[in-house]
Amino acid sequence: MTTGADPRVAGARLTIDLDALVSNYRLLAERSAPAEASAVVKADAYGLGAEQVVRALAGAGCRRFFVALPEEGLAVRRAAPEAEIYVFNGLFTPEAAAFYHEGRLLPVLNSQADLAIWEAHGWDDGDTPRPCAVHVETGMNRLGLTPERARILAQENALTGALSPRLIISHLSCGDDPTHPMNQRQLESFQELAALFPDAESSLANSAGVFLGGPFLQDTTRPGIALYGGAPVGGVANPMRAVATAETRIAQIRHVPAGQSVSYGATPVVRDTLVAVASTGYADGYHRSGSGAGVPLRHAELEGAHGFIGGHRVPVIGRITMDLTLFEVTALGAEGVKVGDFIELFGPNMPVDEVAKATGTISYEILTSIGRRYERHYIGGEADI
Repeated sequence: MTTGADPRVAGARLTIDLDALVSNYRLLAERSAPAEASAVVKADAYGLGAEQVVRALAGAGCRRFFVALPEEGLAVRRAAPEAEIYVFNGLFTPEAAAFYHEGRLLPVLNSQADLAIWEAHGWDDGDTPRPCAVHVETGMNRLGLTPERARILAQENALTGALSPRLIISHLSCGDDPTHPMNQRQLESFQELAALFPDAESSLANSAGVFLGGPFLQDTTRPGIALYGGAPVGGVANPMRAVATAETRIAQIRHVPAGQSVSYGATPVVRDTLVAVASTGYADGYHRSGSGAGVPLRHAELEGAHGFIGGHRVPVIGRITMDLTLFEVTALGAEGVKVGDFIELFGPNMPVDEVAKATGTISYEILTSIGRRYERHYIGGEADI
């Protein structure tokens, strides 16, 4: 199935392998057992298309999804009519409650204001009044009820039954570093607070938390980046399959003699060089910070991004611009590369985490920055039907 830009004229293509996605989910579900693995599909499933991703995951048995905003939840509801859908960012106004009712969405309540809005305007699920999740703060200091406020809620709600918490959650701040002492501190705090709500399930582990295992797994895990092929834990081999492959089409081949320069800022060329001018730039999410080594705008510790073509890693040369990126393809020779060929930006040969490191960012930002000018091609799963 193809979506996005017309493949006849698109300067870049993005291939999403739904079989790899499902394989990753199954590995995460296996590592989560006996807990149940859910899926975080916020930000349009990390840039890869919520509709297609959710359908594939639901077909693989995932029954619980997490998004950031209610409009994202409505999109997930259309793709997974029977799923449980939680919205992380809570309630901004009383009017927002209408979205939750329309999509049978479950808010994650993060503050006293959220609690008041949902108690006054939340929907009832049969005999269950105002179902929801409750986020408790355990050390990240981003969202969530303070421990004191969580204790008050537990006492008050035990008397009134005004809310029906189905899930108690918190979020690990250092889960990708298994040796960090913050992990154990957060776990102990979370266990204490979750115990205040004995009728609710609990969830603490993100992608990295799944690989911490043991008590971090709780009742359900919430993998995100690992579903999409990103490395869940730093410093170890990535067990996940690449899901997204981004490629850019070559628009022109240029012979640049030694002593000349390329791109904005006139990066000097020190030898006769074959350059492939590719039709992707920072407007497409290929970050300007990936510009070639030696460009003054770069941080000294970054080496510059590479692409992959014809069995070769090829470096970016000069500055990445809005719509174009230059790659040095001298190693391929004039007969080894031609206009219309594709250079892999990230995928199975250029891991997304490696590209992220070269551009001074993380795989999450690479994936969620993917622009709208890519031809999107889904393979595997329902995409082949």
